[in-house]
Amino acid sequence: MTLQQIHYAIVISETGSMNKAAELLYISQPSLTAAVKELEKEVGITVFNRSGKGVSLTADGMEFLTHARQVYQQYETLAEKYSGGRVKRKFGVSAQHYSFAVQAFVETVKEYDTCDYEFAVRETNTADVINDVVSLKSEIGILYLSDFNRQFIMKILTANQLEFHHLTDCGVYAYLWKGHPLAEREAVSLSELESYPCLTFEQGDKGSFYFAEEIFSTSEYSRVIRATDRSTMLNLMKGLCGYTFCSGIICGSLNGEDYAAVPIADNADLMEIGYILRKNIILSDTGKNYIEKLKLFLSEQ
Repeated sequence: MTLQQIHYAIVISETGSMNKAAELLYISQPSLTAAVKELEKEVGITVFNRSGKGVSLTADGMEFLTHARQVYQQYETLAEKYSGGRVKRKFGVSAQHYSFAVQAFVETVKEYDTCDYEFAVRETNTADVINDVVSLKSEIGILYLSDFNRQFIMKILTANQLEFHHLTDCGVYAYLWKGHPLAEREAVSLSELESYPCLTFEQGDKGSFYFAEEIFSTSEYSRVIRATDRSTMLNLMKGLCGYTFCSGIICGSLNGEDYAAVPIADNADLMEIGYILRKNIILSDTGKNYIEKLKLFLSEQ
């Protein structure tokens, strides 16, 4: 098994197509197919399912790629540190829908030559944040814990050899358009919000109350609208006078100044926001820089 074969397998898994992977790798499709077959023969498993619609990872292939990505990431770290040549490094972050996580990513990327890096930031559902870090698709994941979801989420993290690292604790706020009738209140109760649509981030087919990004996920709401991205959520706040729950940490430079966070009255619940990493991984210099940017931004709030 060679690093080149591992690289081929990673690119194929990311594109889902032998043809697309061959184009990105600048080799012929038959040569790539032959290299994958040789790899599968050597490791004794079938890594990819082939079909007319493309290729997908088998169960064995998913486990293999989890380890392969870790090996290849360490190779890239070594190559960057000791090689005289230019090695294109990868750095990715997966996060629940937090503007501060994107802001820290922006500030990190500004310090590097994007010709030398492949950067990726993924705002996604909770399960995908965890899965992306497990597979090393992203080096770092950002999510929150509460008294309600802590045991469930920590059990999943432990089972997948992941560690949670604390960043900050915060209260619970209603996130509103500044033109909302309740936006200028010093605090707002849950009963006062009942007249307006509750906006939530969709968590996919395998969603659970424990995966919800909104801390009061088990409450009954008469009006619920689900969205998949932060931009749509902001539009719904403004267009429908909807609200969602948040940490109160707002990045105006990205979301704009048209939104407000109002504390939830008579509420003692707390959110612990942190980042997750694979256990025993050597954090890249870029990853360390990103985490420092996160801590700096949060300390200024």
